[in-house]
Amino acid sequence: MIDIKDKSRCCGCGACAQRCPRACISMQEDSYGFLYPRVDAAACVDCHLCEQVCPCLNDLDAREPLACHAAIHPDEQVRLVSSSGGVFTALADVVIGAGGAVFGARFDEHWQVVHDVAQSRDELAPLRGSKYVQSVTGDSFVQVEEFLRQGREVMFTGTPCQIAGLKLFLRQDYPRLITVEVACHGVPSPGVWRSYLQGRSSVSQVNFRDKSTGWRDYSVVIGTARKRHDDDDYMACYLSNHTLRESCFSCPAKQGRSGADILIADLWGVKDVPGLKNDDKGTSAIVVYSTRGQEFMQRCGITLTDVDVRQVVRHNASITTSSTRPDDYDVFWKKYAASPRWTLKRYGTLTLSKCVLRLKKKIRRLLR
Repeated sequence: MIDIKDKSRCCGCGACAQRCPRACISMQEDSYGFLYPRVDAAACVDCHLCEQVCPCLNDLDAREPLACHAAIHPDEQVRLVSSSGGVFTALADVVIGAGGAVFGARFDEHWQVVHDVAQSRDELAPLRGSKYVQSVTGDSFVQVEEFLRQGREVMFTGTPCQIAGLKLFLRQDYPRLITVEVACHGVPSPGVWRSYLQGRSSVSQVNFRDKSTGWRDYSVVIGTARKRHDDDDYMACYLSNHTLRESCFSCPAKQGRSGADILIADLWGVKDVPGLKNDDKGTSAIVVYSTRGQEFMQRCGITLTDVDVRQVVRHNASITTSSTRPDDYDVFWKKYAASPRWTLKRYGTLTLSKCVLRLKKKIRRLLR
């Protein structure tokens, strides 16, 4: 039976709840707004399947990449509305074109983040782009299994722990499954996201990676309001690691441990790669971990430029390294419990060190 005593030992992937044959596990929010499994002990039959599919309770083997590439989508418009180079769309188009299904994160009608499936190109748009909120996987692992048993090709995109949870959940290898890991800084609290949105009369759109101010100096758009990411309270608290899940400080699924075929990320060091144009519109890094991933990339019809994976990681440490737990992490949450919106403002924009950092960045932008 799953019994979470140490919160760093649960990533919230939901594999345990979806695998339970008695449906006696439900995912419930804690006081921070993160989901954890709750077991109906009276209904539990001690089959231990929940423990067998947990990424935090099973040792996962690290893997070395087989290849690393840089790429951009050939359609400029797709690239501009994507977080980096638009590679997700290129990969997804292959699966949709073959009659398959693509799973990824989207906003629901309340602007919360959930995992969902697209079975046509028209349904892909909501899955495109970064969502800096931990997504609710719901019954998506069950749906993946059903599609695979029907013989359909499936592409599942998610964080390292979600990929690991899915692979353990399935308990066997499916040749028609392609898993795509997104480089993950860590997952922030859905509860904090709700607090941040409170008080807004209406929200017509959310874009965490708007490129109207450039790819590197991207903006956050909420409704009609636009702020540079380092001037936004929610993003500042996320990037300083205060709103991350406890398990993100010791992620069990990085360095290829997720079992993903492919990892996609921002190629922040594009200016150092010979032959690549640094036009500030976004370039993707693709780290390939399996022969299946290599074969799949050959079907995608995009130009691949070989790059040294060490150079990619040098500019995007989240690919291999867990985020650092802030010294005042517990203090933040204590203050947040008493006054959510004030705490976001206090930690997001008002500390002296953050003000100095923002001032320096603005000066550099002006000089450029």
